[in-house]
Amino acid sequence: LNILVDTGSSNFAVAGVPDPDVTSYFNPKLSTTYRSQGIEVTVKYSQGSWTGVLGTDVITMPKGLYGSYTINIATILESENFFLPGVKWHGILGLAYDALAKPSSSVETFFDSLVRQAEIPNIFSLQMCGAGLPVSGSGTNGGSLVLGGIEPSLYTGDIWYTPIKEEWYYQVEILKLEVGGQNLELDCREYNADKAIVDSGTTLLRLPEKVFSAVVQAIARTSLIQEFSSGFWTGSQLACWDRTEKPWSLFPKISIYLRDENSSRSFRISVLPQLYIQPILVIGDNLQCYRFGISSSTNALVIGATVMEGFYVIFDRAQRRVGFAVSPCAEADGAPVSEIEGPFPTADVASNCVSSVSFHEPVLWIASYALMSLCGIILLVLIVLLLIPPRCQHRYTDNDVVNDESSLVRHRWK
Repeated sequence: LNILVDTGSSNFAVAGVPDPDVTSYFNPKLSTTYRSQGIEVTVKYSQGSWTGVLGTDVITMPKGLYGSYTINIATILESENFFLPGVKWHGILGLAYDALAKPSSSVETFFDSLVRQAEIPNIFSLQMCGAGLPVSGSGTNGGSLVLGGIEPSLYTGDIWYTPIKEEWYYQVEILKLEVGGQNLELDCREYNADKAIVDSGTTLLRLPEKVFSAVVQAIARTSLIQEFSSGFWTGSQLACWDRTEKPWSLFPKISIYLRDENSSRSFRISVLPQLYIQPILVIGDNLQCYRFGISSSTNALVIGATVMEGFYVIFDRAQRRVGFAVSPCAEADGAPVSEIEGPFPTADVASNCVSSVSFHEPVLWIASYALMSLCGIILLVLIVLLLIPPRCQHRYTDNDVVNDESSLVRHRWK
């Protein structure tokens, strides 16, 4: 089975029944080692969702990790906008932390199982290739997933590390953005509202609405194309040029500044237009059409595949950090399309660009249940007090003084 590698979720799941949009599926009835846990699980993504049943089975890998390992696996029985026409994968491998695992964090993740059973270092790394290649091209664009370490041949230059701010998604701290070398001049907290994450399962670079608007304005201002359809920026229209033209020279590079492990320093990762102006469709013999590889988001800044295709990305869970290095496959027409530079001082930004209170999903659930329980107890006490017969109530004597009307508290329930 081909599996989508997703650093933005934590469940390992494969198609468990036939589906019109998958070419293969896993039939647990034919596996002598499969054990159903009988637990239904539903996972929702920014696009699509699926429902299945949790179980365990034995997996082996053709390269590197020799031996058999027992892994939690969900068999997908129903899905909506998850398996799409033309996709070449049959499941998803969630590599984020167990805090995101469904239905609860008690479900051991695929990678945690490998670290425990295979006794490999708690680190994995990912090289995604495909810069400048058609999005809907045939075959695969290649790449590598290294479980348990770093492969020197997959990067050039130095690895720059930024701390993981919260262990659920791979949440990092972004200090500023530049378009064509010009700072957007936004409050750094805008870049991290509600969170900034590194997510291989998200196709585009997604930006909070205010940041997205500022980036589009900056690109339009610095681009050599002064008039451009708004539909191109929102993703509803493609822009087409003659196939002999390369439109990338018309657009600026975009730089993202990340806080270094030394908090008084930062480094920047830059993507050239070859990564965010993406060829997607050929019309006739003469036209090549492109899409805008950046979109707006309501709840996160997401460093997705649009940016990750420029870098070798190291998820060093042992030292709670994410590393970036230039990837040798990030080239178009023989020239690199990504850059890493640093260090830079951080005196011009706040000492902390991330909200100190992080209410991610598990915490919200716990808080919600606690509040509901508290409200239920209070309501139960009030009902009992109202139902106590008058003869059972305390009869006040002349020595008792009750003259505070505010002791009769009225609650408004929502």
